[in-house]
Amino acid sequence: MALVLAGLVLCLSGLQLILAADRASYVAAVYEHRVLLNPEPGVPLHRRPALEHMKLNLRVFEEQTALAAQQGAQIIVFPEDAIHGFNFTRSSIAGYLETVPDPQNVTWNPCADPHRFPDTEVLHSLSCMAHKNRLFLVANMPSRQSCNRTTDPRCPADGQYQFNTNVVFSDQGVIVARYHKQNLYFEAAFDAPPECEYVTFTTPFAGRFGVFTCFDILFHDPAVTLVKEMGIRQIVYPTAWMNQLPLLAAVQFQRSFSHATGVTLLAANVRAAEYGITGSGIFTPWDSLIHHNTEGNSGKLLVRRVPVLDPSFIGDDRHKLVPFSGYPSSKEPEKMHVWPTSSFKANHDGKYCQKDSECATSSTTFNSIMMYDNFTLVPLKGTEGNISICSGSVCCHLLFQRSDTHEFYALGVFNGLHVVHGTYYLEICALVKCTGEHHSSCGGETEHAQTLVDFRLAGTFTTSHVFPGILGSGMTLDVPDHSGWEGGNRFYMSRMGMNTGLVTAVLYGRHYEKDNV
Repeated sequence: MALVLAGLVLCLSGLQLILAADRASYVAAVYEHRVLLNPEPGVPLHRRPALEHMKLNLRVFEEQTALAAQQGAQIIVFPEDAIHGFNFTRSSIAGYLETVPDPQNVTWNPCADPHRFPDTEVLHSLSCMAHKNRLFLVANMPSRQSCNRTTDPRCPADGQYQFNTNVVFSDQGVIVARYHKQNLYFEAAFDAPPECEYVTFTTPFAGRFGVFTCFDILFHDPAVTLVKEMGIRQIVYPTAWMNQLPLLAAVQFQRSFSHATGVTLLAANVRAAEYGITGSGIFTPWDSLIHHNTEGNSGKLLVRRVPVLDPSFIGDDRHKLVPFSGYPSSKEPEKMHVWPTSSFKANHDGKYCQKDSECATSSTTFNSIMMYDNFTLVPLKGTEGNISICSGSVCCHLLFQRSDTHEFYALGVFNGLHVVHGTYYLEICALVKCTGEHHSSCGGETEHAQTLVDFRLAGTFTTSHVFPGILGSGMTLDVPDHSGWEGGNRFYMSRMGMNTGLVTAVLYGRHYEKDNV
């Protein structure tokens, strides 16, 4: 059965004051595009047929930009790879490449001055869309940049860099930002830039925005540097994200990133069912408007008004959120009276477990592969309980109360280097609904669950970068009632009263410093 989800998820909290009517706001749009692909991406095309192919997608961009402008949009974001497609080789993409000048050095409006640089028809088209509709426009495209191997030892053998590039146009059509993707994901056509780029641009309606692309969201640079060190609170995010449940569906992690870092994330994903690609949204730290479509070929335009979060623009940091600090409620204390016990399992000294040897886990622990990683898990028993499980210094603790026991759930932990489809170090506590009755089904992909679960999930982490996430049945997104740090290295989140069955509750820790150890 096809699943189409496009809804507004609103979390009421004490921090929702920022959404008050008297606060500055703007209208944002993202478009999930059903990209028209080159059926033979490995075969080189000359410039003219490559351009004709890209124009098919650009016509859709033009239509959607006009529709967004009619709804008052001041900025629109299009997906990664949405103009040209994917699965090219370094040589076969040559006809699609354009040179994008650095806006730090060159001020250029391609719509007003189309002949200043040769072979820039795509830039001209995008610039005119922005100018005609009087909005900022963010698009992703393939670009080239000449280099000299004599002066640049990293210069490729063919004398040019080929980049996966985001380009931002002002509402006048001027190129105001250019970003080259740092963390490539099986992209043989492209090079990573010699140095990581930290790109921002400023708008007259909302202040500063940061820019990064797809796989970048899982790494420290540029994403975490932008939000933690540069103070960016608004991100434009073209992506071509292949969904992978139970932990990394597109809208699932987009929601977690926005919530954990306290930013607005304008996420535009490609629509490509044959690759499992869908999931776009306009996310604030508290709520989201999303689209997730598992079947069908149509694109989707999302438009909504969101609060300005750039404190330098609004001149008010009273509600400024500290990235990765959590969301303790300012209205009322965490309600614990419904739990079967008032504290987590403790060792004989009454302290929280910190490692395997301090806290005995259930004799029913088992291992199962989840997201290509070997998780250690313990099953939930009964309608309420208090369980713990550890992997080295990472210990996960769960208090739960659920509506029934018909569906199989397990609490899992992983502490180690992920090495499939990317290399990065993870510390994860995850409560997952298993797809069957056997242990091996824990970690399988499902979008549906019937069991209502109230829970408090906590973990001990050696990283300060923890992304909490809650996924309900039918790809329903949720955020914790409460979350934050307690006792130094222990992060928790709690949620009560969900209206849908629980698919996944996860504390997704990224230990960036261990990625290359």
